[in-house]
Order: sequence, then C-alpha cells, then structure tokens
Amino acid sequence: EKARTQNTEEIKANLVTEALNIFQEDIDANRSIGHFGAPLIPDGATVLTHCNAGALATAGDYGTALGVIRGARDAGKRVAVIADETRPFLQGLRLTAWELAKDNIPVTVITDGMAGHVMKGGKVDCVVVGADRIAANGDTANKIGTYMVAVLAKENNLPFYVAAPITTLDLSLSSGDQIPIEERDTREVTHIGNHQLGPE
Repeated sequence: EKARTQNTEEIKANLVTEALNIFQEDIDANRSIGHFGAPLIPDGATVLTHCNAGALATAGDYGTALGVIRGARDAGKRVAVIADETRPFLQGLRLTAWELAKDNIPVTVITDGMAGHVMKGGKVDCVVVGADRIAANGDTANKIGTYMVAVLAKENNLPFYVAAPITTLDLSLSSGDQIPIEERDTREVTHIGNHQLGPE
C-alpha cells in the first residue's frame, strides 16, 4: 500500500511538472510570435483583428495575434486596433477589446459588416488574426467571418497575417477542406439571452 501511495504521488508530481512545462512553452511561443511579428507592423499602424487571439485564449499575457500587436508596442511602435465584434459570440467585443483597453492599447470595436468599409476608407494598415487549425498546404481555419476579412484585405491590397504557434499545424490534413468546422447552437444567432429576436 505504501509503495502504491508513493507511486501515486510521483505520478501527480510528474503531471504538475508536465503542466508547468506546457504552460511555459506556450508563453515562450507567444512571445516568439510577438517578436517575429512586430517588424511586420509599421509604426503608427492600425491593425484589424477578427476574434480573440490574446492572453485570454493562451497562457501568459501575450497571445498570438494580439501578441504581434503587443510585440510591436513593446518594440516602441505606436499601434492601434480595430476589433471586429466577431458575431455571433462577440469574442472581439467582449474579450479582445477588454484585453487591449486593459493594456492601454487604443481599440475601436466595429460590427463585422463594417470591415470592408473601414478598409476602403484607408483606416486599416494590416490585418492580424489567429488560427484554430492550419492544414499542410497552409489553409487556415479561424472563427467564422475570417474568410470574408481575408478577401476584403486582398481586395484592398492590405497585408493579411496569421499568427499561430506550430502546435496549430495539422500536417495530417492536406487542405482546409478537411478541417472539421464546429456547428454551433442556432440560439447564438436567434437569441440574446433568453430573448428571441427573429422568427422560428
């Protein structure tokens, strides 16, 4: 019984050590993304983001896409952000804007449908988004609406960057057509809280 207890304690200690290693690896990866991404952001730039890829979605205080923005700031650059609200779950409004405001990085939230308008109006210098998964050919899946932002960026000749750690790569998938897309509850679109906005 005593030997089994020691073995259990050893397993617990190993699990804690591994969890702390994973935590530190994520922090290091995000800091590296910020370091390598910062030169892509011009001084005085306004960056458009779609969904949250910041500290609330990762370990530490940097994030992936927001890590690039924080990296530019930490390199002494003036940077501002336009955050798509990211319907239907509003991660850009609820999470990204909160993180940036907390870090004193100027942020403006727009509706998803306004992205093309602000790009055409010259209010965006580049786009940085995160990724949920990247296939072997480079196809990328992120929150719904990211494809439209990418097409708009191309149409308006704006750089479009995906900031993601190597753990996001899934080399078992040859293209984005094989990335499973999460189907979510329709109530996220039809309701706010318990209040139904549209017909059945």
